[in-house]
Amino acid sequence: MTVMESSPSSSLSWPLRLLAQIISIFFHPVFIPVYLMLFLLFEHPYQYLGFSSGKKLIVLLQSISMYTFFPLVTVALLRALRFISSFQLSDRKDRIIPLVACGIWYFWIWYIWHNLDSISAASVQLALAVWLAATLGLLLNIYLKISLHLLSMGVALCFMVLLSLQESLHYGTWLSVVFIATGLVCSARLAISDHRPVEVYGGLVAGALCMLVAWMVG
Repeated sequence: MTVMESSPSSSLSWPLRLLAQIISIFFHPVFIPVYLMLFLLFEHPYQYLGFSSGKKLIVLLQSISMYTFFPLVTVALLRALRFISSFQLSDRKDRIIPLVACGIWYFWIWYIWHNLDSISAASVQLALAVWLAATLGLLLNIYLKISLHLLSMGVALCFMVLLSLQESLHYGTWLSVVFIATGLVCSARLAISDHRPVEVYGGLVAGALCMLVAWMVG
């Protein structure tokens, strides 16, 4: 970057930069599947109908372990061993090993849930979509630095839309939440990251396609 060039966030005031950072952290890809599972477990009226609080907690802990804990530990270990240059994975090369590792965690939880009759079909389809998104993100990373934030939001947005089309429930509030969240994440990543618009919106489309494929296959 030359002296005459500026970073995407250089023209923003510090409160807006802080807000964009908070949005990026709150809607980090390792949290999005857990949020969706929280919705299915505790807000949806019949996805886990008949499950006791203890059984729901077990499914939630499985989600947190595979979608959040193990990916974060993997990145922390890679950083400690200096296999990656930063926790932000700002370089495309830094993303390769974490995406491969996450693909393993995500495939494992999909495989386990796929073989358990007690797990709802929507959860299995979501797990498959998350694994497909990680795999596609790894492939796309060869050509461009696709936004992983928007890849996960594309999965979430398409998941909620598909649920609303399949079920005769009122999804107005939840659809509004996920659409607003997607817009906020798009704005935040364009504001404070070095992603190009094609990498942000391309991530959104790619994530939605992964969810659509998982829905059709699952």
